[in-house]
Amino acid sequence: MTALAIGICLVLFLLWKLDFIASLLNLKALQPELPAPFKDVFDADKYAQSQRYTCENERTGIIESITSLTILFVFWFLHGFEFLDAWLRGFGHGPILTGVLYIGVIFFAQILAGLPMSLYKTFVIEERFGFNKTTASTFIIDQIKVLTLGALIGLPIIALILWIFHSVPVAWLWAWLSFTGIQLALTYLAPTVFLPLFNKFEPMPEGELKSAIEDMASKCDFPLTELYIMDGSKRSTKSNAFFTGFGKNKKIALFDTLIEKQSTEELVGILAHEIGHFKCKHIIKRMLSGIVQTAAIFFLLGIVSNPEYAFTQELFKAFYMEEVSTYAGLIFFFILFSPISRLLGVLGNISSRKHEFEADAYAANAQGTSEHLVSALKKLSADNLSNLTPHPLPVFLDYSHPPMLLRLEALEKL
Repeated sequence: MTALAIGICLVLFLLWKLDFIASLLNLKALQPELPAPFKDVFDADKYAQSQRYTCENERTGIIESITSLTILFVFWFLHGFEFLDAWLRGFGHGPILTGVLYIGVIFFAQILAGLPMSLYKTFVIEERFGFNKTTASTFIIDQIKVLTLGALIGLPIIALILWIFHSVPVAWLWAWLSFTGIQLALTYLAPTVFLPLFNKFEPMPEGELKSAIEDMASKCDFPLTELYIMDGSKRSTKSNAFFTGFGKNKKIALFDTLIEKQSTEELVGILAHEIGHFKCKHIIKRMLSGIVQTAAIFFLLGIVSNPEYAFTQELFKAFYMEEVSTYAGLIFFFILFSPISRLLGVLGNISSRKHEFEADAYAANAQGTSEHLVSALKKLSADNLSNLTPHPLPVFLDYSHPPMLLRLEALEKL
């Protein structure tokens, strides 16, 4: 092993260790006494069930991370990256097709490796706690759809990026611009093309709820174009709402499970929260941040995949590769990029939690009271068996939303 290989292994292990410690602290932070603000939506049995659910998910996450890291190290140290490269090169295809096959095989193998844990989560954990509504046929069809979309969309994008790096000067810049354009196009198409492949979206019928939501949208000067009910109950009893799309192609969707469990005022509060993200320009900020991060990624990728750089040669030696290639460089780059990606994720979560507080405040101000959103959030916590007392470290590292107690405290202060 080279010094670089040892360094990469050490960093990957330390990142895993950090997540492992965060999971243990989360388990230790579980408190037997129900927090006072939730006594109207949790009883003793339900609160105990939420803690068991947290324990199951944390333990499963630990096993999943150990398995993932072990598979990577075994594949790496058995010269798997070089074996796959040599095998695919033997077919005599050019670097573009060989690269597409190389990346495709690795990602397909990664999906297969994660399939047993996905099955366990869906049909054991979620089933045990009364959440799962996914049938075996729905699960299989979902996997086929995901793989098909990945092949139809992902492989051509990979081919384009590889072609740019092989054919165009200042390749990282053109690859970034191309990828960003495709990403924006996919975001625009998602509400009407991709999401309906997995769920049914029925227009919300006329009535009290739709009128109340439209009144709130009008009050907030929000250009509401589509309001749908999504069949979330097809897969789970958990409930949620989301806003997607941009430009004129916006869609607000409420899970059917959410409508069953919340009052009209509470649902309007949830929708006002989603409108708050739009009015506070959170969506644009996140999109711009992602575009800037992608530029940095492609710039660094251009360096890592350049065979003229000594670092690139050392990197390929670290993975036991005999030939430098852009496609293998892409894989190694994302392994090497993991600590930076972790840091960016933490920074992104800090920003996201701030945005959630702002959207909550917007919703409370729009309704003239925080009462309805507080009630809705408490019901969501109970229905989804949320962890009410997470440890600050996993919150800091991984939570895109603030802990529910902090959200309620902030809303009560308004």
